[in-house]
Amino acid sequence: MSEKKSAFDDRTAAAPTRALVVGPYPARARGAESTGQGAGRDAASRLGEAVGLAEAIDLDIVGEIAVSLHELRPATYLGKGKVEEIAETVKAAEAELVTMDCQLSPVQQRNLEKAWGAKVIDRTGLILEIFGRRARTKEGALQVELAHLAYQKSRLVRSWTHLERQRGGFGFLGGPGETQIETDRRLIEERMARIERDLEQVKRTRGLHRKKRREVPYPVVALVGYTNAGKSTLFNRLTKAGVLAEDMLFATLDPTLRQIRLPHGSKVLLSDTVGFISDLPTMLISAFRATLEEVTLADVILHVRDVSHEDWEAQAGDVEAILAELGLSGEAGTRILEVWNKIDALDPDRLAAMRVAARGKKGVDRPSLVSALTGEGLDSLLDRIETRLAEGRVQLEVELDPADGAGAAWLHAHAEVLDRQTLPDGRARLVVRVAPERFDSVTRRYPQAEVRAQTPARRRAR
Repeated sequence: MSEKKSAFDDRTAAAPTRALVVGPYPARARGAESTGQGAGRDAASRLGEAVGLAEAIDLDIVGEIAVSLHELRPATYLGKGKVEEIAETVKAAEAELVTMDCQLSPVQQRNLEKAWGAKVIDRTGLILEIFGRRARTKEGALQVELAHLAYQKSRLVRSWTHLERQRGGFGFLGGPGETQIETDRRLIEERMARIERDLEQVKRTRGLHRKKRREVPYPVVALVGYTNAGKSTLFNRLTKAGVLAEDMLFATLDPTLRQIRLPHGSKVLLSDTVGFISDLPTMLISAFRATLEEVTLADVILHVRDVSHEDWEAQAGDVEAILAELGLSGEAGTRILEVWNKIDALDPDRLAAMRVAARGKKGVDRPSLVSALTGEGLDSLLDRIETRLAEGRVQLEVELDPADGAGAAWLHAHAEVLDRQTLPDGRARLVVRVAPERFDSVTRRYPQAEVRAQTPARRRAR
């Protein structure tokens, strides 16, 4: 198998797969409203995103076609005339692969492959391919493979052999024609069962790590947003880390955590997560639920938006829909702060309009305008994060004997130490900030602690 993989890799280096991108989008009647993910954007923008997805796995794009759909055909998704027209384009462009920016049934996929004489992959399959290429951690790789197998199990038509040259395949099934469908199904089910067992162990390990982090009094701030919104660039700017940040869809897949210090000295853990996208495959939302727990458990969630993108409003709607599926709506959604990123890419008139729009939002709903690339607006953003984290927390003043090193260490481990002074008699006076759930444990250990200040918890309806 390794020899086959090397041969595929050599071929890929010489000649990447030639691909035609087809965007079949429902035609809307004038004045009709669109709902759901992907709604509210025009065909050209959606087709551009589909091309970006194909380019994310280094396909050689030989053409792109937008198709206006008036009805869906059960057998081929597209009408007969359009299928024949695309067949001529595939032949003329010598395309080996056609990516369809929609979700195809197994029957539709097989019929289109026969009609066009080329491999066909739909949006779900393409996103799975990208995720399979991007996963770096053990958990990420297992989650991608599990989602991939669930998708493949419904087809069992070897949809992936044309892309094995990109990453060598998963390596547990033979080539086309080497096994029967019944054997394929059994092998896939057995592999899925093994992956689920492995994932349970990985989840337990992640749970232990998360429990240890909760014991450390550092709040978690998570970055979320549409893919390519600039989350990783913002993460790198705030943490001085080297996370992959490219102008590419799904440049980041596995979550990354780094510690940063806020303006007044308190520390937080900043988490960079996978970018969201419209029509994200349901199986991937389920498979990545454990990874996205970093988001659901975060104290503050920064929704990073690319305000330079023409469809930034529609993208925000897609992100909010996925967050709602994760349970981050209603009261849980009040932890979300909006960050309008890439203001450096706006012309002066549009930037002025954005600032007016931001000022028109009240209080905590007001977004932070930033440029992760240049650093503009980041100081104000950090101030807002610190203010939000302080809500509902209590500041205590504690005095310790000079010899009570263990007590000082305990406070550092269970509270945020904001200030420390040495008194004339050698005693140490510490100002600490604690979350409401830690207040009792601190005051039990230090009954002499005095409440210095308490930030009211914010009450707000959305």
